[in-house]
Amino acid sequence: MPRLPIAPLAAALVALVAPAALADIRIAVIAPLSGPYQPLGQEIKAGAAKAVEDINAAGGVGGEKLRLDTADDGCRPDNAAGDATKAAARGTVFVVGHVCAAAAEAAADIYAGKGMLAITPAVTDDGFTDHRPGPAILRLAARDDAQGAAAGAFLARTYGKQRIAILSDGSPYGRALAEAVQAGLNAAGVKEARFDSFAPGAKDYGGLVDVMIDDGIGVLFVAGYDADAALIATALKARKARIVLMGGDALGSSEFAAAAGDAATGTLFTGFTDWRTAPAAAKVAAALSAEGTEPRNFVLPSYAAVQLFAAARAATGSDKGGDLAGWLGSHSVDTVIGPVAFDAKGDAKLSGFTVYRWDGDSYAPLPGS
Repeated sequence: MPRLPIAPLAAALVALVAPAALADIRIAVIAPLSGPYQPLGQEIKAGAAKAVEDINAAGGVGGEKLRLDTADDGCRPDNAAGDATKAAARGTVFVVGHVCAAAAEAAADIYAGKGMLAITPAVTDDGFTDHRPGPAILRLAARDDAQGAAAGAFLARTYGKQRIAILSDGSPYGRALAEAVQAGLNAAGVKEARFDSFAPGAKDYGGLVDVMIDDGIGVLFVAGYDADAALIATALKARKARIVLMGGDALGSSEFAAAAGDAATGTLFTGFTDWRTAPAAAKVAAALSAEGTEPRNFVLPSYAAVQLFAAARAATGSDKGGDLAGWLGSHSVDTVIGPVAFDAKGDAKLSGFTVYRWDGDSYAPLPGS
């Protein structure tokens, strides 16, 4: 009878009795990592990567390490759907990301179909959760109707006696925000002087600004993205127009201030709570800053999104989106931005919006807003 050599036999016995190695838990960031919205996508990536680093350093999730993949959706629906499909094929069980509503909605169909959990820290369009394709599609960002209500009430309270114009860039974000601002303004008993749209991507908005000046507009609310708003601010300054420029959370980016230059000063915008001031964020925010990452905008909410997944995975032991979302829907989780719970629509129950004012390359909350 042939005899096995001692070394291979010992190895075989060890293989039989040793516990199987734990596999990594694959998660992903899918966001615009190039193009005009890449600064926001990079914030999501930075926050999620730091959370993965910290969770793994503390032992992972149930002894399993998180593995973070990234993909660049460029804010394009076709890219987002393709990236989501590839992520599912790799065995990804959780995705944090997306900035643009159309891209997020295209990817959400894939996530729902594949039974994956997804949390966006950035998409504010109401329809994202109002018409979500499945219960495992969640949102950490505040909704446009809440943002619009806050902006509309502020405009009525502060500038109700002036002529107010509301302009949308025609994007899903812009349309939803403009309509919500209009509703908030009207609910406060003030009627806007103009409600129009403009084509984004122009190199100069002097003509648009001239129309506002000729119409005696005192406050111009631009429901659109930072690049166009910066050019509008520049055109207003060039004409020495005495028109207050205001926008939504998209105007809270450093890219707006850089593009607008001196014209940014005085611009108002509704923004999320500055999570850097949250007591629970102090340690992580300091660590990120020390590493050269300013923890602004979507950085800390993206960190929190990974914490939420990790908590649900540890509690349920499941990779199924429905199980994870079900647990999150019935529990409050302590995160870097404070306790987070979700409502029946999949929206996080978070504090609302604040009105901020740009002064050079920095901004601060407007007193009394």
